[in-house]
Order: sequence, then structure tokens, then C-alpha cells
Amino acid sequence: MRTPVVAIFDVGKTNKKLFLFDERYNIVFERSARFLETVDEDGDPCENLESLRLSVFDSLHEVFRLDEFDIKAINFTSYGASFVYLDESGRPLTPLYNYLKTYPKALEDQLYHNYGGVEDFSLKTASPALGSLNSGLQVYRLQQEKPEVYEKMKYAVHLPQYLSFLVSGQIYSDMTSIGCHTALWDFDKNDYHQWVKDTGIEQKLAPVVKGEEVFSAAFPGSTYKVGVGLHDSSSALIPYLLNFHEPFILISTGTWCISLNPFNDEGLTKEQLEKDCLFYMTYAGTPVKASRLFAGYEHDVQTKRIAEHFQVTTGRFKQIEIDWSLIDKLSVGKEIPSSLDAFGQVDLDNFEDYVEAYHAFMLYLVEAQVASTRLILAEKRIKRIFVDGGFSKNNIFMNLLARTFGNIELYAASMAQATAIGAALVIHDQWNRQSVPSDIIELRYYRA
Repeated sequence: MRTPVVAIFDVGKTNKKLFLFDERYNIVFERSARFLETVDEDGDPCENLESLRLSVFDSLHEVFRLDEFDIKAINFTSYGASFVYLDESGRPLTPLYNYLKTYPKALEDQLYHNYGGVEDFSLKTASPALGSLNSGLQVYRLQQEKPEVYEKMKYAVHLPQYLSFLVSGQIYSDMTSIGCHTALWDFDKNDYHQWVKDTGIEQKLAPVVKGEEVFSAAFPGSTYKVGVGLHDSSSALIPYLLNFHEPFILISTGTWCISLNPFNDEGLTKEQLEKDCLFYMTYAGTPVKASRLFAGYEHDVQTKRIAEHFQVTTGRFKQIEIDWSLIDKLSVGKEIPSSLDAFGQVDLDNFEDYVEAYHAFMLYLVEAQVASTRLILAEKRIKRIFVDGGFSKNNIFMNLLARTFGNIELYAASMAQATAIGAALVIHDQWNRQSVPSDIIELRYYRA
């Protein structure tokens, strides 16, 4: 008897993974790959699109050859803010430009100037001005700087939808990718922003479908369904949306710590925008207020600094349990700033050893995290905060967070591969005969 499974490609910046999940959402097969980056025509690093394309087909060939599995459906989730420009025959016309690529200031200024200035433009599109990270601006740049390439382009699609197209042959856009700091969507009008229409770029964007849409496979004789693909931050939220109906916030932690509040649709304020708040979209096309903090990156930087100063390895920090007497010594009567870079200015000679220095750093980090999460909190309603990803396993981080949000229940949520499971759950009805299991997410409660 072959096991019915769903295949999910989870394409991150560094790791590209393929998972097979059975009907109870257990991982029954996993394959991981890393590719060397290549460079675009300006010499800037970028994803190797051809390696990625070949890898998708190689991995699929491999899993289709496994007799023990019956693949019922395939879906994709990947980082956003990256466009693939396709010609008439579906071939990419350019490299996959990196979302960290420097954006020409004059071009950005001109666009903002034409549409009410940067503040008004950013508020309407719920997109802080982030240069190439506003992926809509990447399309605008191609139109302005390389009209000959732009002319040949039939469609611009985000990376998750390109991956889906490789297997389904269908070209669509999905709301989780369009709604995420792309500067394309006008959240007041619930439609593309006027600039997208005026420049004609709207014509180059594929028709929009909801995230639970599936297509038939492009290969003759195949019976499996293919999902449209999802933006990874929105995908990670799906297991929580399906499991919990009381208002909650999810803090998804990694290099970025993103606080997501699907129960706060109040428009963005100028202050929130300046502090890196934005809207994401759920797979159903409803807004999710979010704030971002580069906390995982800062954690790497500061633990290296502390380790070098005290001549220990960074591995030591994983073992440190919270010492409340140290916390009191370091925090009572002291004002801890909430800016993320504040600890970088602190002299490490002030501390007796690496344990004390790390406790001090975590106090600063949690202060910054709390400030970031508070930006999207609609205080009255939120009953629970879930923390998933790397920091959910950090004893000091979780305890300090619980103490600060004393009136809200705080849980470390662990779930193998939330992003990939989100992409599987969103098409659950298309492949799975069982009901959605209620124990997908393991919770550990932290008392204030």
C-alpha cells in the first residue's frame, strides 16, 4: 500500500528543501540542497535560477521513483521580494536579481514624487521604502533601464509562483506575494496602486488567485494537483490560523523576527511605517499587520563579539539558563534603550564574564523585540503570543518576554517546518482524506 503524500518545496535564501508529508503531517522524506550564488550583469550576487529549476525537476524525478509514496499534490513556498521575468515561451529573460541590490535613488524619488511623496505612497501600499525589497520597484526599474528586455517580457511573477509554473505550466500571481511590501498593492482600495496601472506594469502581472488555488500538472498522465505557491512569511502563519481562533500574535523568529497580527487591520500610522511596520496578506487575501526586527542577525553579531572578548566559543551561549539574580542586578533601576543597535555601544569590560554579558545583551534584545511587537498589538484583544523559530528555544529570551507581556499568555511553539506545513495545509482538501490534526503545533507555556 503506497502512502499518500504531499510534496513541498521550501526555498530559502540559503537552504532549498523538499519535504514529503503524510496525511498526519509527519515528514516521511526530506532532501536538502544548497547552491553557489552566481552574479548578475552588474556583478552583484544573485540566486542561480537555472540550478534552482534543474533542482526542482531532479528532486521530483527522485521522489516519483520511490515506490512507497503516492504523490497527491505539490506546493511551493519561498522568500518573497524576488521577481522572475518570463518571455512568451516561459523562459527567464534576466538573472533573479537579489532583493538586497542597491536601488537607483533617482528612480525611486521620481516614482514617489509622482504619487504624493514617499510617506503617502508608503502608507497606501503598506510598504516602508526599502529599495529593491519593494519588489514592484524592481519591475519599474527593468521597464525604465532596460526597455528592450521589458518589451520581450510576457509576465513578471514572484519566485514561489515561478516554481509552481515549472510544474503546472500555469502562470498566476498570489496575494501572499503581492501583498507583502511590494509597493504594488493599494490596501485602501484593495487593488493595484494607481502607479501600477499608469505605467502599464499591471499588464505584465499574471492574474491573481487565492493561495489555496490548485492546478493540474503539466505532464500528460499525471493525476497530482499543483498549488500556486506562497510567500514564506504568510505560509508560516497558516497552521496557527487553522488551529487557533482566539486573537493571537505570532512572532516568527530567525534572521528577521517578524511579529504577525492577523487580528489588527487598523491602517498603518506614519510612526509605525517609520519603524518598519507593514502589512502581509493571508492566503485568503486579508491583511496581517506585521513589524520586523533584524534581531537574529544582531544576535549573531553580538554573541560573536562577546565570545571573542571573553575567549569562549559561541556554542556556550546555547547552554545558558536564565539567572534571575543577574537579571535583577543588570536591570533594576536602569533604563534599557529599545533600539536594536544599543548593546553594540556597550563596553564589555563592564561585565564579569560571558554569562553576565549575555544576560545583559538579552535584556537589550528583548527590550527591542517588545517595542517591535507592541507596534502591532491591539492590546484589548490579544489573548496569546506564540513564538516559533530559533528564539523559541532560548530560555532567557522566552522568560524575559513572558515577564514583560504579563497579561498575555506566552507560548514557545514548536513545529517541524511550519513554513512547509503551511503550504501543505492550505491545499489540505485537495489531497488529504483525513481531517486536519489538532496536535500539529507543540506548545510550551512560559509563566510570567
